[in-house]
Amino acid sequence: MDSERRSRATEAFFGRRKGKPLRERQADMMATRLPELKVDLSQPAPAALGQLFPEPVERIRLEIGFGGGEHLIHRAKENPATGFIGVEPFINSMAKLLAHVEEAGVNNIRLYDDDATVLLDWLPDASLDQIDLLYPDPWPKKKHWKRRFVSQVNLNRFHRALKPGGLFCFASDIDTYVNWTLQHTHSHGGFAWTAQEPRDWLTPFANWPSTRYEAKARREGRSSAYLTFERVLIV
Repeated sequence: MDSERRSRATEAFFGRRKGKPLRERQADMMATRLPELKVDLSQPAPAALGQLFPEPVERIRLEIGFGGGEHLIHRAKENPATGFIGVEPFINSMAKLLAHVEEAGVNNIRLYDDDATVLLDWLPDASLDQIDLLYPDPWPKKKHWKRRFVSQVNLNRFHRALKPGGLFCFASDIDTYVNWTLQHTHSHGGFAWTAQEPRDWLTPFANWPSTRYEAKARREGRSSAYLTFERVLIV
């Protein structure tokens, strides 16, 4: 399937890697703190992902493309018994998140600063309770749609890594990407959309912290959709 041929780090699901030069403290954090928190993919994944964290955790949650880190740090503070793995290849965003981690003093976050597909393939089967993909790059031009992170090959990755009954949560203010995600999850067959009525996808997720991406969408007159899918058996 030509549209699904791009399945490795060359897929360029993300755009540029770096923006403005880092300030001295940010550069120091990237050099010292990130290696302490980074998931080491050169080593086999532990059978129990909770071993990645210094204290016992009851759930494991992955956020792909955490941007400025507002949502990730909010959830980590809100759920100290959950271990969070955040993926973000954009260096400036990673530096911001590290500052949030230092300020909040949380120890239930681990990080990866490259292609999320490589991390997903490293994870053990049925090891995640939830995957969050929030305001991902919509790649609005049709010729770039193959770069959208939601694809059959990546849904296969999600399905393998999620526990039975695990959740895939998606948020976007781009109608074409919302419809794209609904179509792809339906075609996949391994994800059940949990919505029963419109307010289920028009209402933000519980205890949702507004993000800068969402604020930008509001300023530009766009509403958002919040989709939750449950991992089910493929029949």
